[in-house]
Amino acid sequence: MADLPASVRVALWGTAALGGQLDPDDVPGRAMPDLDHVDGLVPQLGLWRDLGERLILVALPRPGDLTSMPRGSAALVAAATEAEEMVYVTGLGGALVPRIAQFGPEGDQGWEARWTAHDADPVPQHVVQQLSLPDVELQLRREIAELTAELGQAPGQPLSGHGLERAARDSVDTDWGLPEGLPPRAIRVVELAGAITGLADAGLDHRLHSISSSTTLGREQILRRLHDAASRALVAATNVGA
Repeated sequence: MADLPASVRVALWGTAALGGQLDPDDVPGRAMPDLDHVDGLVPQLGLWRDLGERLILVALPRPGDLTSMPRGSAALVAAATEAEEMVYVTGLGGALVPRIAQFGPEGDQGWEARWTAHDADPVPQHVVQQLSLPDVELQLRREIAELTAELGQAPGQPLSGHGLERAARDSVDTDWGLPEGLPPRAIRVVELAGAITGLADAGLDHRLHSISSSTTLGREQILRRLHDAASRALVAATNVGA
């Protein structure tokens, strides 16, 4: 099943907690039920709530592309680009970056998320308010259609271009555990974009590449563009929906 980045889920559930829909103590269990231990998240959520923050946004940066994240220190940039995800607040500024890893002795290991707080610049809310979900969805579907056509013409496996959106829909867990009250369009875009990023990641798995290096390179370029398009839509839909 496709899965959503932890920061997407924390942005949605954390915003719900700041709005009084649930206690910050309950956010780890709602946002990351698949993890065995979560550290550093609840105290920061409580602090943000006490400081009057009401909105938590997500960013999915990567080396060379920091456009979705707020300005911050070199330490924040390094941590966020390594994790390729983070959450932040808009009012007073501030960010959390997760490090998700295994823990415990061999044979008895679990998964944990350790969230580290960083300073970040405040972000004007109009940056989010000016986003249009219909435009985000339309752009995502256009890019899926264009890149699907390119994948359909590219030789080799895996992830042929035909039926990409249907494959994405089929890969979505029907119970991703999103908070109640999200706009239906936001849910639809989050589900589609999240599934597409998962499929693109699967297609980029080097263990599944064809023997031809030229074929592999061409498919990688298309899949990376597909992943980037879906990530942008996922960020926008999450932030508008939150």
